[in-house]
Amino acid sequence: MSTTLPAPRRLPASATRALAVLLGAAFALAATPATAQNAPQLTLQRVELSAGMHRIDAQVAQSAQERQTGLMFRPDMPAQEGMLFVFEQPSVQCFWMKNTLLPLTAAFVADDGTIVNLADMKPQTTESHCSAKPVRYVLEMNQGWFGKKGIKAGFKLSGAPFSRH
Repeated sequence: MSTTLPAPRRLPASATRALAVLLGAAFALAATPATAQNAPQLTLQRVELSAGMHRIDAQVAQSAQERQTGLMFRPDMPAQEGMLFVFEQPSVQCFWMKNTLLPLTAAFVADDGTIVNLADMKPQTTESHCSAKPVRYVLEMNQGWFGKKGIKAGFKLSGAPFSRH
């Protein structure tokens, strides 16, 4: 006994084109986030900060998305560069290193530029590193940068963000 299947129905040409466009868009959307999410942020606004006689060229991560991505996926960073995370109001800030390839030190910074505490952070870990008290700013630099310059908690950074408060 054999069974015959009904002949397949053909879609009108306009429906076929619409389906092709939708499938193409779906594939593009599926591919885009992985590429965008895995790319380092290299075009953020910058601000010049000073730690005594040492100049810091800091990218500014101000929006929630910029702060969330931070220095993730960066394979390297010049010695004098860093990233300044700016929050709307002081609170206890905690950072981790998921998807961050570089060993970093976070300086938790009060409104007036005073470093509250420093935390060395290992790459690609989810261990939390928090400020010792509420802060509005966190400056991440290559690990060892603060130590080599003799900069510790209590040291005061200067620059435009800290002169506003």
